[in-house]
Amino acid sequence: MEEMLFYDRMQFAFTITFHYLFPQLTMGLSLIIVYFKWKYLKTKDEHYNHATHFWMKIFALNFAMGVVTGIPMEFQFGTNWAKFSELTGGIIGQTLAMEGMFSFFLESSFLGIFLFGEKLLGHKWHFVTGLLICIGSWASGFLIIATHSWMQNPVGYEILENGKFVLNNFQALFLNPWLWPSYLHNQAASLVTSSFVVAGIGAFYILSKKNVSFGKLFLKTGVIFGLISSIVVAVPTGDLLAKNVVKYQPVTFAGMEGIFHTEKKGSEIVLIGQPDVKDKKLDNKIAVPNILSFLTYGNWNQEIKGLDQFEEDLHPTNISGLYYAYHIMVGLGTVFIGLMLISLLQLIRGKLFQTKWLLWSLMFMMPFPYIANTTGWYTAELGRQPWLVYNLMRTASGASPTVSSGNTLFTLLGFIGLYLLLGMLFLLLIGKIINKGPHHVELSTEKI
Repeated sequence: MEEMLFYDRMQFAFTITFHYLFPQLTMGLSLIIVYFKWKYLKTKDEHYNHATHFWMKIFALNFAMGVVTGIPMEFQFGTNWAKFSELTGGIIGQTLAMEGMFSFFLESSFLGIFLFGEKLLGHKWHFVTGLLICIGSWASGFLIIATHSWMQNPVGYEILENGKFVLNNFQALFLNPWLWPSYLHNQAASLVTSSFVVAGIGAFYILSKKNVSFGKLFLKTGVIFGLISSIVVAVPTGDLLAKNVVKYQPVTFAGMEGIFHTEKKGSEIVLIGQPDVKDKKLDNKIAVPNILSFLTYGNWNQEIKGLDQFEEDLHPTNISGLYYAYHIMVGLGTVFIGLMLISLLQLIRGKLFQTKWLLWSLMFMMPFPYIANTTGWYTAELGRQPWLVYNLMRTASGASPTVSSGNTLFTLLGFIGLYLLLGMLFLLLIGKIINKGPHHVELSTEKI
């Protein structure tokens, strides 16, 4: 059973990690595309319309990859996690169905119109279709996170005699106190990824001395969006989400922060350290006293419960993984704010485009928001373990009892091989789009 559960979790972790590489770009990028089209309507500067079409091609390719990798992931609810789907389908099935029927179809329907319908629609209606794509993309994220938030903090439900969960308060599902901080945090993090990609490609164009005018436009846009979204990820959304963890999942918070033993006169914040789960301590730690208590409660001496206050069978099943995932996310988020702040100051001074070390930094930082987003999701998922539905359904209780570990391992290896090929194809196509540049995008000559 343990071996089967391990491979079930590994397969879902791999497929969802690979899948989310694509939606995290499209959600944030859809807003930047709407901005570029709005700027074109306002200024009549063709650079903005070229930028709109250039980034829409990258958006469309990401969207297609997201669809291809998302379908196998959802099928696993019926194959590897059939018991979970059977018992909770009355609740999570509603939000997942709404995501497919409303958000996905809104986004996909208008994507084709936006890509090929500018001459027919004219620029104003072309902007409207772009806005609808953005709304569909963000609504999709909302409904997925509503599902996830219910698993983290179940509300508005009752359990029938046969063990099935049913929703008895539809409103509670969307007023879940876990939902809105999680959603806004996730969307801001998506915008961070998109901003770094836009800024990084802009820096690449400037450094390579081709498409320089577009490079400057992309760099300026990416830096402004990037600084705003990086700050919003930390404050207020990250702060609110962390306080939710303290309130609803205190044992998870203790694992995230590496608090093995309760400190009666205020908790320190650990900057660096390695968890020794066996001996229940942090090795080689660098910490600042009482800061964590102040950030969490606004009180320097407030006690925060450590793992020693909870039964061991309630502890996160992978404390080391949870601790490292959380600290990687927070550490990278801090770097993002610092880098974007320096870049904005240089932009205001008129020196950003000539500061080569910053341009190289922005270009090479493009992969790191993907890492931060991934470790953020790992923090949420590892923190909830050993539960599928927090405090109500153990992970082992949701697995499919008839799917063997051998079958799951075989299909996992198949997914790894297939996704490796898809990833290489994606990078090749993205590289061709970037190499051609925005000047090679065909535009409409229709007047507004």
